[in-house]
Parts: sequence; C-alpha cells; structure tokens
Amino acid sequence: MQFLKLLFWCLMAFLAAVFTFGNWTNVSIQLFGGLVAEVNLPLLLLTTFLLGFVPTLVYQQWLRFRLRQRLTAAERSLETERALAAARASEPAAPGAPGAGVVVPVTPPPPAAIPTAVPPGVA
Repeated sequence: MQFLKLLFWCLMAFLAAVFTFGNWTNVSIQLFGGLVAEVNLPLLLLTTFLLGFVPTLVYQQWLRFRLRQRLTAAERSLETERALAAARASEPAAPGAPGAGVVVPVTPPPPAAIPTAVPPGVA
C-alpha cells in the first residue's frame, strides 16, 4: 500500500512538472493605481490554490482541536461518574434506612407533560 501511495505522489509531481513546463507563460495582472504585474501562470495558479486551501486547512485543524478537547473533557467526566457510581454501589445500605433494598424504577414523564406541536386551527 505504501508503494502505491509513493507511486501516486510521484505521478502527481510528474504531471505538475509537465503542466508547469507546458504553460510557462507570463500573465498580466492589473493592480490598483495602474500597476501591472507580470506573473508566471503556474505561480499564479499555485498562489490561488494556496489562498483557498490554507484557510480551509487552518479551520479544519482548529475544529479537530476543539472536538478533541471536548472529547477529552467528556471522557474525564464519564470516568468520574463511573467512579462515583462504583463507590455508591460498593457502599452497604443500612438495614433500617428508608428505601434500603428497594429499587425504585425511573419512569418517564406522562405524555401530558411533554410539549407537543399542534398545527393552527386544530383543537
């Protein structure tokens, strides 16, 4: 697989070199104040590509960093909750304490307590 990656990138470099040598022409760019810049076409294309690619890459890296930070915080919180649940489970319940040995099931709220959307004109 590594050989195929290397072959792919070598092929891409070769195609870029062929494109560069085939299109080595000067392009006039009209700047502000009547200035004219003569730039090689491959350099102009590389510059415009990087102007679009670099901000996108920076944003994507920043987003990955933030998501990694949130995942780490969530994992720490989950580990803390698991440790507290294990500590609670290992504590023996007092025989005379109210609710000792009684498991109270968690019931969802009744349907009337859940807000629902009613279309206009319907009672």
